[in-house]
Amino acid sequence: MIAVDVVPAGIDALASTVTDGSVIAVTADITSADGVASIVDAAGPDIDGLANVAGIMDGMTPLHETDDALWRRVLSVNVDGTFALSRAVLPSMLARGRGSIVNIASEAALRGNAAGTAYTASKHAVVGITKSSAFLYGPSGIRTNAVAPGPTATAIEGSMASQFGAERLGPFFAMIPPIVDAETIAASITWLLSDDSLNVNGVVLASDGGWSVQ
Repeated sequence: MIAVDVVPAGIDALASTVTDGSVIAVTADITSADGVASIVDAAGPDIDGLANVAGIMDGMTPLHETDDALWRRVLSVNVDGTFALSRAVLPSMLARGRGSIVNIASEAALRGNAAGTAYTASKHAVVGITKSSAFLYGPSGIRTNAVAPGPTATAIEGSMASQFGAERLGPFFAMIPPIVDAETIAASITWLLSDDSLNVNGVVLASDGGWSVQ
């Protein structure tokens, strides 16, 4: 298994906890062509699954306060990275006639009051990539699904940098379910990657503690 992060310390520490050497740590930037190529090279020619989990927030910034740099940065990581890695692994999966891709969407992909404009737009785009890929590659034995997490304890910054965004979105956060650890979301991801979900394709799985039913 290849584990990837743009910051080496965390991913190296993770790999070191797996003593059988089955996890290979790769430091790479998924927004660069060289970074994507290094990930695929490390994985080798036989790629069975891909989990696109990299993502960044937008400080709950509304449209009128979103500058070009924030917009491009959020979409570069959340959308372009998902697109680029998926495109890079598909030839291997198509050649083998099987594979599973899981993209991380968000509660913000299901509603308009969970994040700022750039993040919300980026996660709706991830759902679009997921559904298009599921339809196009399903007959080739490749499943594509998404997980839409609720509040999760990760390193992703979820601050409210915008006062306008905080005042408008803050009241809706009062009913957010309890924060879960990353392992809880990982269980949803690994289920979709596995053959246990062999009949599941094109689904956006809300792993959010029931937030999406509110």
